[in-house]
Amino acid sequence: MRKISLLVSKSSYFLLSLGVMGSLVTTSVYATTEKLKQVVTADQQAYLSTLKDLVNIESGSKDLAGVNQIAKLVAKRLKNTGAEVSIIETKDIYRMDDTPAQTGPVVKAVLTGQGKSKIMLIAHMDTVYQKGMLKDQPFRVEGNKAYGLGIVDDKQGVAAIIHVLETLKKINFQDYGTITVLMNSDEEISSPGSRKLITEIGQDQDVVLSFEGGGKDGSLRLATSGIGAAYLDIKGKSSHAGVKPEDGVNALTELAHQVGQMQNLSNPQTGLKLNWTVATAGKTRNVIPDSAAAQADVRALKVEDFDQLEKTLQDTVKNKKLAESQVSVKFEVRRPPLVANDKAKKLAEQAQSIYKNELCTRQK
Repeated sequence: MRKISLLVSKSSYFLLSLGVMGSLVTTSVYATTEKLKQVVTADQQAYLSTLKDLVNIESGSKDLAGVNQIAKLVAKRLKNTGAEVSIIETKDIYRMDDTPAQTGPVVKAVLTGQGKSKIMLIAHMDTVYQKGMLKDQPFRVEGNKAYGLGIVDDKQGVAAIIHVLETLKKINFQDYGTITVLMNSDEEISSPGSRKLITEIGQDQDVVLSFEGGGKDGSLRLATSGIGAAYLDIKGKSSHAGVKPEDGVNALTELAHQVGQMQNLSNPQTGLKLNWTVATAGKTRNVIPDSAAAQADVRALKVEDFDQLEKTLQDTVKNKKLAESQVSVKFEVRRPPLVANDKAKKLAEQAQSIYKNELCTRQK
């Protein structure tokens, strides 16, 4: 759920503030504020309509038909803002443990203005829920909140970007060099097909803003944790559980031991989180399982915490309960953490100063 008026207005104000940062001239923002508010307020129902259209398309990361359908809708809407738009098929795919053979497209749009700043806006069109759930949980609005599957993560971001560009067109604001929009459809599986494109284009920007849902208050975030994954694999030996269980090497027993000794590796002081979330073992009740596996979700605020955790995992699995079992662990960094550096902090402070100055001007 999301408070609609808060989302659209904050996105628009922040973008317009950034548009004048190159010259540090804020008068254009002051002059535009009232008109901006009028346009955004009048646009709320249209925004809700866009949000409904997006939510009504099921677009799971591995649902190629769904992500292609939503990409076409998004591309059409962005083209109507006057942007140069293209749908890019992903080919250079970074392979991780669960990466599908093919990932969905990326929608790219570029608006050219009359200023200097290069601004990039990113959001993702894919969702995590299972296909078919939409029919039982349709989009709805209650009071000043909208509800729907995938609405916060991240269809509100997609809708916000579309309406920010539409707002700029309506108020004829062009105090920026370029605004580049990238919307991928594989973010929920760690962006294997789009990460290279996002990285390459992002390097040439003055500012990159992610429209990922950041909480109910609509606040802006300068840092976020990275995502990793640990994969534990156990090889044992099967035998009949009733006749000669002692002839086997129980992979499930070893798995339980390994997960048990690695369940407290999180560190609240540093923000490191490791949680075992998936486990499999055995197929038949009366057979000692000869294989078992588990997966863990890992989050960290610093890259070095990922590095240290990987070493800890490799050292820990050497301590086995069953000597004849074979134990291996693999760790992968699926997405590195975003650290709040000095440039990001300066950017936020500059935006805050513009808001404060504009507020003081209105109150006089």
